[in-house]
Amino acid sequence: MRAGAFLYPWDVNGDPAAPARLAGLGLDRITLASAYHSTRALTPRHPRHRVVTAAHAAVLYPPDPARWRDHPIRPHASGDWAPGDAHGDASRALAAAGLEVHTWVVLAHNSRLGADRPASSVVNAYGDRYPWAPCIGQDVVRAHLVELAAEAAVRPGAAGTELESCGWYGLAHLHAHDKTAGVPLDDTAQYLMSLCFCPSCREGYARHGADPDALAAEVRAALAPVWRGAPPGPAPAAALAWRVEAARTLQEAAVGAVRAAAPPGFRVLLHADPAPHRCGANAGTDPRHVLAVADGVVTPAATVAPFAAHARGDEVLAANLPVVAGLGGSPATLAADARQAADEGATELRLYHAGLASDADLAAVAEALAELS
Repeated sequence: MRAGAFLYPWDVNGDPAAPARLAGLGLDRITLASAYHSTRALTPRHPRHRVVTAAHAAVLYPPDPARWRDHPIRPHASGDWAPGDAHGDASRALAAAGLEVHTWVVLAHNSRLGADRPASSVVNAYGDRYPWAPCIGQDVVRAHLVELAAEAAVRPGAAGTELESCGWYGLAHLHAHDKTAGVPLDDTAQYLMSLCFCPSCREGYARHGADPDALAAEVRAALAPVWRGAPPGPAPAAALAWRVEAARTLQEAAVGAVRAAAPPGFRVLLHADPAPHRCGANAGTDPRHVLAVADGVVTPAATVAPFAAHARGDEVLAANLPVVAGLGGSPATLAADARQAADEGATELRLYHAGLASDADLAAVAEALAELS
């Protein structure tokens, strides 16, 4: 089973030892960020820094001005955390060490966009905006995301791409100094708090036969017990049809745009969840549909089986396994977890995250991959 790991350009650039160190783990490929959201990241082995603060969502290469000339929303270039063609520089260094490079493109997760254009964001049933969550029901947002997918995915030297957040984003996001855990929210409550009621989504609900005002009231009523410490009421079924339509068509358009821009053989994967209502980095999908659209998926190891049930045999089913112990990963059980994922139908592994991992984590990864080889 081929194994890849996620990485940021700043994990490589300025550290001449990084490519050989990564290749020595037994990895086949690196999924290298080319468009990424704001973050603060530890770099435990870099010779020049220990913490990188990416202040806003940005592309990690110079965007093409001609491509974006007629777009009202344009990607922001990164700051000093990834200057110049940071992705290209890191990609070339990794390739020279024998590692295949795929791009890692984050789409509907962008707090800079929400700050610049507040109306582009998801609005919940209470009227609160989520500036980190662009609403994929809006035409202008969709056009931006599709164009971004094509440009950020097809970088020089890349053999494929993985599109993250290619669907709905919602409440569950570690926003700056996040303080939303005071009231526990189960899966239903997270979904209810993530339903969007911006003008575009209100029109979408109406097209599917739902009155948006009544629907918002129904959502608030279902959430009312949560604020008293009780389970939520049932989620209204009327919202899902519009949301599935918006996510499906975005996924189809993004994959199509990447394929139109890419050379033959370029592989397009989606970070995906098999439950269509789910929001976040692993966007909700219908497994049968997404496997007919993309070349495969990257999904948590626990959710591989629903995709495997609809695979024809040539798709990539990459099990995402966290290997940073400090972030809740389990590098010590990687070999056993990988075998379990293979039994569930996984064809590849993705390890999160080679740049954030400690030396002890990486040693455990190398040992596990040697055992699996």
